[in-house]
Amino acid sequence: MSDIPYLTGLNTPQRTAVTHINGPLLILAGAGSGKTRVITHRIVHLIHQGVAPYNILAVTFTNKAAKEMRERVEKLIHEFPPSDRAAVDSLPTVTTFHALGVRILREYHEVLGLRRHFTIYDRADSLRAIKQALEAANYNPKEFEPRKILSKISKAKGDAKTPSVFKDESSSYPDRVAAEVWVKYEEIMAREHALDFDDLLIKTLRLIETHEHVRHALQKRFQYIHIDEYQDTNRVQFEIAQLLTGEKHNLCVVGDIDQNIYSWRGADIKNVLQFEKFFPTATTILLEENYRSTKNIIGASNDVIEKNKNRVAKEVFTSNGEGEKISLYAAMTGIDEAEYIARTAMKLVDTGISPSSIAVLYRTNFQSRSLEEAFLNYGVPYQLLGTKFFERKEIKDVLSYLRLALNPGSTADLARVINEPARGIGKVTMLKVIEGKRSELKGATLEKVERFDQIMSDIADVARTKVLSETLKFIMSRTGIETELKRNGTEDDLSRLENLRELVTLGVRYDELSPEAGVEALLENAALQSDQDEIKDKEEQDAVRLMTVHSAKGLEFAYVFISGLEEGLFPHERLDDTGIDHEEERRLFYVALTRAEKKVYLTYAHMRTIYGSQKVNVPSSFINDISQEYVESENPRGWGNTSSGYETTIFLD
Repeated sequence: MSDIPYLTGLNTPQRTAVTHINGPLLILAGAGSGKTRVITHRIVHLIHQGVAPYNILAVTFTNKAAKEMRERVEKLIHEFPPSDRAAVDSLPTVTTFHALGVRILREYHEVLGLRRHFTIYDRADSLRAIKQALEAANYNPKEFEPRKILSKISKAKGDAKTPSVFKDESSSYPDRVAAEVWVKYEEIMAREHALDFDDLLIKTLRLIETHEHVRHALQKRFQYIHIDEYQDTNRVQFEIAQLLTGEKHNLCVVGDIDQNIYSWRGADIKNVLQFEKFFPTATTILLEENYRSTKNIIGASNDVIEKNKNRVAKEVFTSNGEGEKISLYAAMTGIDEAEYIARTAMKLVDTGISPSSIAVLYRTNFQSRSLEEAFLNYGVPYQLLGTKFFERKEIKDVLSYLRLALNPGSTADLARVINEPARGIGKVTMLKVIEGKRSELKGATLEKVERFDQIMSDIADVARTKVLSETLKFIMSRTGIETELKRNGTEDDLSRLENLRELVTLGVRYDELSPEAGVEALLENAALQSDQDEIKDKEEQDAVRLMTVHSAKGLEFAYVFISGLEEGLFPHERLDDTGIDHEEERRLFYVALTRAEKKVYLTYAHMRTIYGSQKVNVPSSFINDISQEYVESENPRGWGNTSSGYETTIFLD
């Protein structure tokens, strides 16, 4: 097949994967090894072998990835048209798991007793329905947090469990409550002809599982199935794929155990590790040649990931040049670290490097605040992928309390926080308060409003007498925001709590001012930074990218900064006391390293202010995983103490 045009340029393992037609195929693809190229060329090869595009399915996880794959397939089909011209006029199905579920459920809606145009609940809709379900099951939504109940139900759905199975397996009282609420939740959604995000998968699975004519029709339609990012699949996604393949098992999955970083949201690494157990006739192909990064970056990333035990051994290599060594900068403080990153990025841009080819990665969202400030100070164009620090809901809530405490006439802030967190104050009551009709309030409703008034009075007293950082801590505590986020304990809620603690850290800077002057200075700072022009087209904006490592997965940049490499921060110790998952954190660091094409900068701070207090840090153990042959110090005066394996000294000016 060496003379086939669309196979030109593929290396031997890639070619083997592309030309493997029948039976189960597991492609273990290292970072930057051209996995998307393999999938798209394999689809084109199937079409050239006479498979109708209609019979080909490719599934991935994001709309962006699906769009890019679809466009590449279309381009290849038109560039290398098959002899059957009809194949050019039809296209394979390239989509996400959830979009596939919607398509199947709409097609077979009558089988499930659904309207074709059923409603898809967003999270707010789901929480509202869960609250109703709690009340219908005779439980108090104040006693059983709706978010926590929804999280339990969501996880059970991802594990492909039914309400009855979940109930039978429930060993704790909260789980038994969740099982009862789940039944009521299903009844509410059935009445409203609605499905939530998880239902798009679990209902699809049940449809295929229990209705033979549907299963056979879909198996006949999708005779060749491809799954990208297979390491990110959960149980229900695996079972859908298994059922769709039927007896032929023409299933091609592409994944990398070393990039499994979503176990906290249900991704099951066993789907890769046990693929050959599920499909005994499977062929496994390793894609180990990296086309993205330099030898130094690949060597360092191999050093890191080989420490993990729960993986399939592979040795990624590259034919690219050796490249620059990885730079390591040991900052004295978090502010020093942010300034080093912004200053270095500015120097890169001054040499003609495009800002958009530079990325700054961090483990948690709260780290973005000091980075944004440094980039503004140095005038380096940047783009925060995600919500800007002062535009995050939890930050805006606390700042609204602060504004309202000193300006009771601010109706916008009153409307924002009067029922945040929930106090049972409805919109009608809120309007009466805003319109000055408190005399119309009676009984329990009046008591709720009076309790809110007391909260605001207490905040106002503290804001006028205490330093700003203490006022911010008081708001978090007195309003119940901190308690609610801790009680919910979800990944998002813990991230929000970390963001609020970073706000307190920022507040310390204004503690030298009088209390009210400190409040005014912070609010002015927040207003100016949140007024930064929002980027309309993130793909075209020529700016340095600031993002979490999770957000960077699947992307690549010429120059990458990985910040906050301190024990407890990266690797990250969760605030819910579950400790550190060292293997997943190491995979996350591996993902960060392998985003880079030309150069990596690693940074950490000896001292970082967290929740208003300075903390002395131990450098991340990940730094010492890397052989010193790949690393050089960026500190100006050479070598010194041995707190890390690279003996970097910090000298204060």
